[in-house]
Amino acid sequence: MFYKDENLALFIDGPNFYSTARALNFDVDYKRLLEAFQTKGRLLRASYFTPLADTDDHVAIRPLVDWMQYNGWNVVTKPAKVFEGEDGRKRIKGNTDIEMTVEVMKLAPAIAHAVLFTGNRDFAPLVGFLQERGTRVTVVSSIRTQPPMVADDLRRAADAFVELDTLRDAIARKARDGAAA
Repeated sequence: MFYKDENLALFIDGPNFYSTARALNFDVDYKRLLEAFQTKGRLLRASYFTPLADTDDHVAIRPLVDWMQYNGWNVVTKPAKVFEGEDGRKRIKGNTDIEMTVEVMKLAPAIAHAVLFTGNRDFAPLVGFLQERGTRVTVVSSIRTQPPMVADDLRRAADAFVELDTLRDAIARKARDGAAA
């Protein structure tokens, strides 16, 4: 439940959110996502967190990150480490869980509602921290994927859970309309 007069903020765990949307077979239009939540309350900040590596796989995310930075998003990146696995394949290691947690905690006094776009159970203690301070928490992820993308303990800890698939019509990228998002 959202209230028009409340301050809210969005916090997106980029890799987790991307994987969830892909598992549901859609691409997110971040302009539409921002617009959808601007109508739900006073949106103070929308933050996107992602590790970045200099690999072919990660090169594709750079234009998105650049676009977001110019279009109302607070983007937090961190260099990812690239290493060779035991099988000889290149692997990327990195996450921005700590950066996201710190950002949420810093903004907590100014918001009444935090919306976490992640299914990662590591954020359950953060949910408790926010709730102890009177901030309501909504988690956006999916239980419709196989396996579910949201950890049960995170879902239980949140004040509300939004199935990402129910937002598809409002936030999915439309087929080749020329949008940069």
